[in-house]
Amino acid sequence: MEQQIDYAERAALLKALAHPLRLRLLHGLLHTGCHNVGCMEQLTGVSQSCISQHLQKLRMMGLVSAERSGNEVYYRACSPEAARLVAVLMGEEVSSYAL
Repeated sequence: MEQQIDYAERAALLKALAHPLRLRLLHGLLHTGCHNVGCMEQLTGVSQSCISQHLQKLRMMGLVSAERSGNEVYYRACSPEAARLVAVLMGEEVSSYAL
């Protein structure tokens, strides 16, 4: 039996990763595990509000999850499909990623 492929879903994944900052944020989360927006701001030099907007898009796509701890929200990459795609784009092994 032929496997059904959801092309719209795959295109949405590519669209979510098509922005350089979102790709950078997800790549960073895959390498380092969990981070908060303040830490991402220091690493990227991009404002917290801009990072938060892009993380929200990644959350809506199911590529990252968020967990509150006190006043901080910590983000974690949670999509094996996105991890495989990022690994191919970066020429890395998925097994080296934190998921």
